[in-house]
Amino acid sequence: MSNWLIYTIGFFAQLLFSGRLVLQWILSEKSKKVLTPSLFWKLSLIASFLLFVYGYLREDFAIMLGQALTYFIYIRNLQLQGEWKKAPKILRWFLLIFPILLVIYSYNNNTYDIDKLFRNDAIPLWMLLLGVVAQIIFTLRFVYQWIYSEKNKESSLPFGFWLLSLIGSILILIYAILRKDPVLLVGHLMGSVIYFRNIIILKKQD
Repeated sequence: MSNWLIYTIGFFAQLLFSGRLVLQWILSEKSKKVLTPSLFWKLSLIASFLLFVYGYLREDFAIMLGQALTYFIYIRNLQLQGEWKKAPKILRWFLLIFPILLVIYSYNNNTYDIDKLFRNDAIPLWMLLLGVVAQIIFTLRFVYQWIYSEKNKESSLPFGFWLLSLIGSILILIYAILRKDPVLLVGHLMGSVIYFRNIIILKKQD
């Protein structure tokens, strides 16, 4: 697949990620409190789907790991908001099994090489570790959010979510600069500003 098409997939995914943040930010600024609209999770799921594909095409384990860890948390939040069952059943099944199907397909065609992912000449081991740590911290925000939401029986975005978002995003920005990845760079530049702004809004709420 040509590079321009791969980057188009990646940039479109980041556009959706940024769009969900801008939407959430505008609604939160209007109400003077941090909101969690269902469209935030819908855009998150679509964007995660596309970015997982982008990471696969770029043979970038850090990107794939980050999306694999959060993908099903987006689905769970849609379930908590009662939005998941509104989607057509065939679409729900496809979204649930897609990541697994991609891995199985790749293994059967001998194209998904774990050794290649961890020993990619374009990504030294130290850089890969930085990317993985950044993605894990960035992903922990949704693990924290998921536990918090399950405990309160409603989908919400607490202070810890935004703090982990900011820390993870800054680390991913460093990784993006070193990796020379314009998709990650553009996406997390805007994200960092919005994460910081939500922290300020939450502080004012208290």
